[in-house]
Amino acid sequence: MGNMKNEVRRNRDNEMKSSDDQKKYRIVRTKAKDKKYGASYYWGFALRVLYRIILIIVTLALIVVFGAYKSIDTIAHGPSPRFRDMLVQMAMESSAAKWVPRLVLSEAEVNEIMNKRDEAVVEEVDVPVINGGDVTGPVITPEQHGGETLPPPDISDGIEYYSESTGTFRAYIMIVHDPSKVFVGISSNDFPNATRGQRIYDAAKKYGAIAAINGGEFRDTGGQGLGERPIGLTYSQGKCVWDDGTKRTFFGIDKDNKLIVTEGMTKKKADELGIRDGVSFQTNNVLIYTENGSTYRVNKDDSLSKAQRTAVGQRADGKFIFIVTDGRSASSLGATYDDITDMMLKYGAINAGMLDGGSSAMMYYANYISKFNVDVNTLDEFQQLGLVNKYKAFTRPRPLPTFFMVMPK
Repeated sequence: MGNMKNEVRRNRDNEMKSSDDQKKYRIVRTKAKDKKYGASYYWGFALRVLYRIILIIVTLALIVVFGAYKSIDTIAHGPSPRFRDMLVQMAMESSAAKWVPRLVLSEAEVNEIMNKRDEAVVEEVDVPVINGGDVTGPVITPEQHGGETLPPPDISDGIEYYSESTGTFRAYIMIVHDPSKVFVGISSNDFPNATRGQRIYDAAKKYGAIAAINGGEFRDTGGQGLGERPIGLTYSQGKCVWDDGTKRTFFGIDKDNKLIVTEGMTKKKADELGIRDGVSFQTNNVLIYTENGSTYRVNKDDSLSKAQRTAVGQRADGKFIFIVTDGRSASSLGATYDDITDMMLKYGAINAGMLDGGSSAMMYYANYISKFNVDVNTLDEFQQLGLVNKYKAFTRPRPLPTFFMVMPK
């Protein structure tokens, strides 16, 4: 009996000892784990994970950059020089991407492509002469519309408006019936001290204009220009408001309300011609001109760049033509020079030229929403302010120094 009690006592003592040993083991193990996996361990672990994530991102970025470079290099030295020339011209016409072609092409090669772009062939064309203030629409016959007669447009405000979609761009067209209502609006009356231009809808409201398109050239380094002042000879409402001596293609309206598009206009010559309004934009931008009773188009077969475009023209009956196109987007690649020339001729232009384009290409029409009963819910915030074309995503329309504008009837 005593032996059994002793045996029970020993078993109980052994269990207690075993339990104490396990507790001590757990305590020792926990302390060791805390020592091994303390704060420093977890910080180190986090840094190692972050390092690997950064390494993966950098590696992927290098792969993308290398792939992009090889793609550009393949295009530059591949089997299609014409496709290469188009991409080079598109980059060089963009203020922010001029550096890209020089990654894979020499300066001489880039200059050769751009010089070829400016090569032109002048061709005499027949433009139907339109006389009489009630003639509207593009210069086409009903037969070209399958025999249908188009309904007359609403010209109650003195403006015809059309839009057209082609294979690579969408165009917005205005025909202004009274040429005396067309003038150059400016963002500042003191260009030497100006620090910023105006957005087209703000400038139009300042003048009380019912329509406007962007105007002439301005300094735009890296695509970040603020449009504070123009480049080249500029007139507004009878006054020369800027003349920096730079020779550009000049777009002027004289005292007889005739559009003059020419190269290298001087202030002396402009004053002799009685220029009341005018802007300048780069060089070689004459599209159509009339001389000694004959009309000529300037063909640029090697001008391949597709982009947003703005152009101004005038018909034989004096009506002005404004054209703006979309471009450089998934839904609208853009228009070439010859595309715009074709459209100007279609609408009867006998004089026309290409204005600033790209991100500057804009058309404003105060009556657009009410005149065509447009659902404002389908428009973005800038279109609701009067912009007709859809501006590029995620940015506000650019501030500019000059605009062609239309006063109300």
